Amino acid sequence: MKAYTANTNQNISVSNASSQRLHPFLGRNIVAAAAPAGGPKKHPVKAILAGGIAGGLEICMTFPTEYVKTQLQLDERSAKPQYKGPIDCVKVTVRNHGFLGLYRGLSSLLYGSIPKASVRFSVYEFLRNRLVDEKGKLSGARTLLCGLGAGVGEAILIVCPMETVKVKFIHDQTQPNPKYKGFLHGVRTIIKEEGIRGTYQGLTATILKQGTNQMIRFFVYNRIKSFLQGENPSSKPPIWVTFSSGFIAGAASVFGNTPLDVVKTRMQGLDAHKYNGFVDCIRKIAKNEGFFAFYKGTTPRLGRVCLDVAIVFTLYEKIMLFLDYVWKTD
Repeated sequence: MKAYTANTNQNISVSNASSQRLHPFLGRNIVAAAAPAGGPKKHPVKAILAGGIAGGLEICMTFPTEYVKTQLQLDERSAKPQYKGPIDCVKVTVRNHGFLGLYRGLSSLLYGSIPKASVRFSVYEFLRNRLVDEKGKLSGARTLLCGLGAGVGEAILIVCPMETVKVKFIHDQTQPNPKYKGFLHGVRTIIKEEGIRGTYQGLTATILKQGTNQMIRFFVYNRIKSFLQGENPSSKPPIWVTFSSGFIAGAASVFGNTPLDVVKTRMQGLDAHKYNGFVDCIRKIAKNEGFFAFYKGTTPRLGRVCLDVAIVFTLYEKIMLFLDYVWKTD
């Protein structure tokens, strides 16, 4: 009888230990699929500030890679390409324009990156504050909903008009006689000639792309972070946790919504007139180029996005901690 009781207690103990096993996507309890710890609510103004600062710093840190990528893409269309590869592009740019030459055009991205990150994180925190339960936890489904809302918000308010203007501006700069004297002048000219609608080409594709993008990123980021923090999810996450979580979240978003990014780019590009809308664009790409055309550019996008997402989430967390320290809002 004693042996039976001991075995029974041991089985119960093993069962309890098993039920507490961590899992990055199902939550902290695999059997019950409980939600990860959510933490205290965050002040929306702090989210706006932290998001904007994080977005600005992130683009300053990674802009040279974006500059080189854009130069190589434009160079491929030239009759006589001047760059042999990314390293040669860096060397030629530094030799001709100095180190700061790698930051030409930074202002155009800063105009979009700062408000985009501010809107994204503030909308996410606004929705999260209203959807957490009484214990401050957010379920998986509600995390997806918050991420979706953040993506849709940034798509409508910032991303679609900025991306449309950027594509038109870059194309204009490759012409023999550019008509835009600067980014802001370009915005004014486009609105004057085409109206506000001229800055909202590909809106449906952009909403779907950004919505699914942030839905995937926030969900994966929070689940991985909760998993890596283990038994103390409410503690301040170290940099390696936020960076790793953001890196994985970035990779997941690339594989999850690259097809939408391809469609969005086509509808905002120089050949946008070929398509009669979002569905028509999908149909023609599939018919004329095949399924794998929806995953063009995945490899170069993977490295850039993973780094971008890892940096911006890490910066956001650290800036939030600093703001909480210097600005008490509880």
